[in-house]
Amino acid sequence: MDDNNEITINLLLLGKTKCGKSSLGNSLLGSYEFESKFFPHSVTKDCRLCRIRIGDFAWRMGRVLGLRLQVLDTPGIPHSSLNQGEVKRRLRKGLSQHFSQGLHMALLVLRADIPFCEEDNQHTVKLAEDLLGSDWTFFTAVVFTHTDVLQEEKMTEEEFLKSAPAGLSALLETIHGRYIFRDTIDKTLHEERTDLANNILHFVRQNSYQTVQVKNSHSHN
Repeated sequence: MDDNNEITINLLLLGKTKCGKSSLGNSLLGSYEFESKFFPHSVTKDCRLCRIRIGDFAWRMGRVLGLRLQVLDTPGIPHSSLNQGEVKRRLRKGLSQHFSQGLHMALLVLRADIPFCEEDNQHTVKLAEDLLGSDWTFFTAVVFTHTDVLQEEKMTEEEFLKSAPAGLSALLETIHGRYIFRDTIDKTLHEERTDLANNILHFVRQNSYQTVQVKNSHSHN
């Protein structure tokens, strides 16, 4: 935590191609910074950092608390034009370049409207583990996107999780129940940003505002 009554939170977006990473990044920032369009190929090829400062985010001990969110968008795995090794290399470079002071939370972006297949998502989970080392379970949260399907099916978040396959349940248990359902219905971008930021700040507080350093490719931790 910063001394000048401002919290800086460093966030990494991880997920499969077309899972909604860039769109989530825009919601976190409250503006359309990341390119998020439909294309028949992977849009994001390089890590890109965007940041936003929210001047009066909360109160602490009678003083206004500011929040600075720094969001790193990343290429998806599998990628339509980059192999897995190249994606990892670009990720490590982006993290060491932008988050030399450490990372507060990696957000694994999963689509709620597509059945969770462990085999399909293992690359993303393994990526978090490779990058963050043995502490990855404390510095990772799942964000479910495309959650409008729940409203269409009149399904609650609890019902969704109860019906989740064993692989998803095991993942959520591994990361100590840190998950967020991204709710975009009837919300402005700023309202959504506030909800997301509050949820993420809660996870960061659980870690006492600690950060995790990115492991190099030769580390076995």
